Amino acid sequence: MVEILFAVGLAVAIFVGFNVGGSNTGVAFGPAVGSQTISKLGAASLMSICALVGGWTVGRNVINTMGGKIVPSRFFTLEASIAVLFFIGLALFLSNIVGVPASTSMTGVGTIAGLGLATDALNWAVMREIVSWWLVSPVIAFWVSAVIGRYWYPTLLDWFAITQTKGSLIHIERSGWIVRPALGPNTTMREFVGTLLVLVVACYTAFSAGASNMANAIAPLVGSGAIDMNYGILIAGAAIALGAFTIARRTIDTMGNELTDMPLLAALVVAVVSSTLITVLSALGIPASIVIVSTMSIVGLGWGRATRVKEYTRRSTMIEEGPPGITSGALAVDTADTPTIDEAKKKEAHASSTTGTDKNPLPAIDALYKPWTTARVIAMQNIVPGIATVSAYLLFEFVPLFS
Repeated sequence: MVEILFAVGLAVAIFVGFNVGGSNTGVAFGPAVGSQTISKLGAASLMSICALVGGWTVGRNVINTMGGKIVPSRFFTLEASIAVLFFIGLALFLSNIVGVPASTSMTGVGTIAGLGLATDALNWAVMREIVSWWLVSPVIAFWVSAVIGRYWYPTLLDWFAITQTKGSLIHIERSGWIVRPALGPNTTMREFVGTLLVLVVACYTAFSAGASNMANAIAPLVGSGAIDMNYGILIAGAAIALGAFTIARRTIDTMGNELTDMPLLAALVVAVVSSTLITVLSALGIPASIVIVSTMSIVGLGWGRATRVKEYTRRSTMIEEGPPGITSGALAVDTADTPTIDEAKKKEAHASSTTGTDKNPLPAIDALYKPWTTARVIAMQNIVPGIATVSAYLLFEFVPLFS
C-alpha cells in the first residue's frame, strides 16, 4: 500500500512540475519569443536547463521552507502530500488552460497553509513573513519599473537600443575545412550583442523561477522523507521541461503580447527587476511569486512610459497654444523607440502607411498599458491560490482519510 501511495505521490509531483513549466516559461521567455529573438522550441530548451540549475542551487532554501517550516514536516504524510500536490497541480492546470500564468508559489503556500489550518499546526510567524514579502515585492517591482519607464527609459534607449534587421542573426561561413559562425548579412554588432543580452536575461529569469518554484512540486514529498531532495529536484526539473515543451505556448503568448507591446529593451528591464527580486527572496528561503512580480513590473513599466507620453502631449499642446517664437523643439523629449513585439510582426504591412511621416512616432498610450487585460491576469493570479487554499482546508478538515 505504501508503494502505491508513493507512486501516486510521485505522479502528482510530476503533474505539478509539468504545470510549473507551463506557467513560468511564459514569464521567462514570453517577451523574447514575442519579439522573435528565439523560437518557442529554443525557449523551452533554455527554460529546462536554467530552471534545473536554479532549483539545484538557490531553490534548496525554498524547499526547506515549504517542506517543514510553514507546517512541521511530521504532518506531511504520504496521503497529505498527495492531496497538497494535487491541489497545487489542479489549480495551475486550470490557469494554464485559460492562458494566464498563475502564481505557483502562492498556490503552493496556500495549499500547505490549508493543511496547517485544518491540523492547527500552521506556523503563523513564518506565514506572516512570507505574506509580508508577497505584499511588498510586487509594489517594489511596480514602482522601480514605473520610475525607469517614466524617467530613465529614453536614456537607457540611447545606450542599449536594439534594432532588429531582416534575415538571420548569424550564419555559418565555410572556408575549405574551416567552419566558423559569422554575423548575418544585415546584422550589426550592436544587434547581435543586444539579442544575446535578451537571451541571457531570459535565462536569468528562468533560473530565478526554478529557484522559487521547484519547491512547489517536491517540497511535501521531501518534507515527509519519502524522497531525497537531490532526486526530487531532478524529477521536478524533468517535469518542468515537459511543461515547457508542451503547454507553455499559451502563457508565452499572454506574457509576450497581451499585457503590453513589449520592446526588447523593456523586456530586459522587466526581467532584470523581477528576477533580481525573486532570486534574493529565494536565497532568504521566501517562496515568492515570479509571476506576480513580473506582471507588476510589466504593468509598472508600461504605466510609467504612458505617463511620459501624456506629459509630452500636454507640453506639446501648451507650446502650440503659447506665445509666438516658441517651437515644439523647446520641450521635446526623445521619442525614439525600439520595435515592439507587435510592430516586429507587422512592420512590412505598415511600411507603406508610414511613408513621409515620423519614423519613430510616440507609442500610443493604450499600447503601453492595457488595464482590462491586466485586471484579468491579476484577478486570476489571486483567485487560483484562494481556490487551492480553501479546497485544501475543507479536505483536511472534513475528509476522514486526510484528517
